[in-house]
Amino acid sequence: MATEKRCELCGRFTKRGTTEHHLIPRRCHRNKWFKKNFTREQMRVTVSLCHDCHAACHRFVPREKELGRHFHSLELLLSHPEISKFVAWVAKQR
Repeated sequence: MATEKRCELCGRFTKRGTTEHHLIPRRCHRNKWFKKNFTREQMRVTVSLCHDCHAACHRFVPREKELGRHFHSLELLLSHPEISKFVAWVAKQR
């Protein structure tokens, strides 16, 4: 399993591997506000997240536009109180 990736939020390797999370959700890429404030390259940036962390991001910030506008980096995601609390907990899990 040399292709396993580490989750960029919690740092775990999981049996299920990781998924790619768009820091600016793809649904927002055609929106004028996003086109004006981000380059095409910035909108294409993804991070590798385990399934648990990926689900938590969308559970705690359900609105795609809010995710893109306010949580478009790993640091900003970790600044969200619920996400940081979840990541601290899940990092201790197997």
